[in-house]
Amino acid sequence: MKAIKLSFLAVAIVFVWFAQNHFDPYAVSILNNIAIFAILALSYNLINGVAGQFSLEPNGFVAIGAYVTALFLIPAETKLDMFALEDPTPFVLAMHTSFLPALIMSGVVASVLAFILSIPVFRVRGDYLAIVTLGFGFIIRIFAMNQPTMTNGALGLNDIPDNANLYWTGFTMIVTFVIMLNIIYSKYGRAMKAVRDDEDAATAMGINTFWIKTYAFMTSAFFEGVGGGLMASLLTTIAPDQFTFLLTFQLLIIIVLGGLGSMSGTILGAILVMGGTEWLRFLDQNMDIFGYNTGAHPGLRMVVFSILLVILMLFARRGLFGNKELTDIFRRNK
Repeated sequence: MKAIKLSFLAVAIVFVWFAQNHFDPYAVSILNNIAIFAILALSYNLINGVAGQFSLEPNGFVAIGAYVTALFLIPAETKLDMFALEDPTPFVLAMHTSFLPALIMSGVVASVLAFILSIPVFRVRGDYLAIVTLGFGFIIRIFAMNQPTMTNGALGLNDIPDNANLYWTGFTMIVTFVIMLNIIYSKYGRAMKAVRDDEDAATAMGINTFWIKTYAFMTSAFFEGVGGGLMASLLTTIAPDQFTFLLTFQLLIIIVLGGLGSMSGTILGAILVMGGTEWLRFLDQNMDIFGYNTGAHPGLRMVVFSILLVILMLFARRGLFGNKELTDIFRRNK
């Protein structure tokens, strides 16, 4: 089984190297997008699928990561020219570092905020937890719009250095996947699953459910912050309108399609959702079918994609992988 895991890891590393050096720029951009959303979905699945906490906060932590990374990467001179509404604060002007430390700081800031947020958030459960975390995403977006001295307000940040090639996004996705799998199979992962299945029973067995949920929440937030930083560097421009609930909804579709609690399914879900919307783009354009010109129908690909998702979920109600991993399937068939 260890040989199988190492084989998958080697294939993934070789594919990232090959794609970066041999694929055309359009294909690489799609793979970059898939890798970033896979990172975000993997981290989201930890708190939502493994720990069983119905949280709707990812867009807030992604926004935090994106802004922190952007402010660290943009030089002070560029910030002075960019901030049109009000001059940036001295602290914002002093923020500057290279790409890797900026990503780490993005994750750390998101993780610290997750710890602070966990104190009131985990006093509630179920739908109430979803409402509280949903509100957090709105608060972060409103904060970004109303703090022009820190975020340039609704105008957002431009001219962000483009460092997020496929090496960064692909290898970060692989590292995130490996870390998530190790967490799942550790004693902490088993405790998260116990909380998910029956929190009262987990408490009776001596599990400190608050700290287990907080641990999952902080870990999830860290990688969502890192993913947000990669997204900011890939797009080279960010604004508050990019971090609406629609981002959280996309991640929710990915983890439900792949299987709640399955990291392998999450990777497949990211490929199908983010790649599928691009692969079906031809449906929006003029097509000749047996000599008949269909004309352009913008948005048709999303209609077809939604129908395909419904069909998939009808035949796989627990997702493509359920709560299993690819290695579990190999172990069962061995």
